[in-house]
Amino acid sequence: MEIKNFVPREYQENIVKTCLNKNTLVVLPTGTGKTKIALLLAVNRLKSNPNSKILLCTPTKPLANQICNEFKDFTTINKESIKLFTGAIKPEKRSQMWEASTVVTATPQTIQKDLENKRISLENVCLLVLDEAHHSRLKYANTIVAKYYNEQAKDPRILALTASPGGTRAKIEEIKKNLFVESVEIRADFDDDIKEHVQDKSKEQILIDLPEEFKQIRGMIKKVYKERAGEVEKFGLSKSPSSITKRDLIFLQNRLRKDIERGYAWAYYGLSLSAQLLKLDYMIELLETQGLKQFKIYFDKLNMEETKAARNIRTDKDILSAMSLTKKLLDKGVDHPKVNKLKELINKELAINKAAKVIVFANYRDTISEIISSLSKEGIKAVRFVGQANKREKGLNQKEQVEILRQFKDGLFNILVASSVAEEGIDIPEVAAVIFYEPVASELRKVQRSGRTGRLKPGKVIFLVTKGTKDEAYYWSSIRKENIMKRTLYRMQNKDYLTTNK
Repeated sequence: MEIKNFVPREYQENIVKTCLNKNTLVVLPTGTGKTKIALLLAVNRLKSNPNSKILLCTPTKPLANQICNEFKDFTTINKESIKLFTGAIKPEKRSQMWEASTVVTATPQTIQKDLENKRISLENVCLLVLDEAHHSRLKYANTIVAKYYNEQAKDPRILALTASPGGTRAKIEEIKKNLFVESVEIRADFDDDIKEHVQDKSKEQILIDLPEEFKQIRGMIKKVYKERAGEVEKFGLSKSPSSITKRDLIFLQNRLRKDIERGYAWAYYGLSLSAQLLKLDYMIELLETQGLKQFKIYFDKLNMEETKAARNIRTDKDILSAMSLTKKLLDKGVDHPKVNKLKELINKELAINKAAKVIVFANYRDTISEIISSLSKEGIKAVRFVGQANKREKGLNQKEQVEILRQFKDGLFNILVASSVAEEGIDIPEVAAVIFYEPVASELRKVQRSGRTGRLKPGKVIFLVTKGTKDEAYYWSSIRKENIMKRTLYRMQNKDYLTTNK
């Protein structure tokens, strides 16, 4: 059993040396060959453990299929013994396939079910590879499979792969504990042994002014927020309104629910107040970062709610004034300035190369629909890419997602407007630019989204940031957490983090 059709890079070989002797968490930039490390290690382990198996778990069926094909294309392992497991295969058939296989790629959920129903045993598996290993918290499938493996395998070895395990030492330590990790290997794009293999990826923050009319509406909502925030002080939340966070409010709600269980009727009012504050905070965020239409859609939902918190918000005179102004602005066709800036950026990319591919990430499906509509009016071919259906609208199943990605790759359209479903676990073709319609606070999601470009050739990452809003807070938060993550990982690897390289 050997590697074929590719020459291992120096950093891949060096990392494998560590992985041969210890369960290892490997953190590499997207597009730098994490799977190739799995292939190298798999061949080495099979040589040392004849007649054993390799199990590789990854989040989605399309990615499991892609990795299955990589084992066939880049190793001399008998192709007939390399199997893709999916939930569509009958359990009894999977059990037969397991016995005849050398390499199995699957989603961890599929393997978990087979283990729990005792259809397979991991006794003879000499290597467990867990792709996208940041999904290894609490009782996630990765964690459960790793526990079974550690208990059953005669000669266990675990390889955990990710581009971003988390922004705190606690999160990283949790993954290490859950996956029985003994060592960490990290490379960033400035490391000597990897930088020649990393494509240039320019990053740009575009600051956008919030229109005065938006500020006027925000002022009305903030007035109501401050009034409600002043009242929660009597329930033990003694912070200024501007410093109260969502976490504070959720913590307060949990405490008040316990007070209600103890029979304290006064806690109901505090619970309603905290619910109002959460809703008002969300309204402000939608207005600032998304636009008037999304803001109004949420208010319309509140009109349908029968909760006391919703009734108190929708009947407040300042809220009614804010919604009256919102309707007037919508009637005039006023929109968030992000929309025009986005069109400008995409037209610029298409002017350079009419076949250029761009992914726009947006957090809300309503926003995705608005972006598609706006781009279509400009004659720009854009397609919506979201997860499965929710209560209000039809989503995309996995088969539909695969077909859209095929069309994107074939150039049937240029622009993919996507939710978080496009962050990982799917084979997205090379794109010229990734545009964040709004920044995300999560360093993990920032890294995953940014990794969609600059894989095979130079790319761009662009952030649309509305000044003086949560956009700015989220933007800097994700950068800070990513840097903390890298520092922590380098310390775990006993290397100094180069703070000048961010």
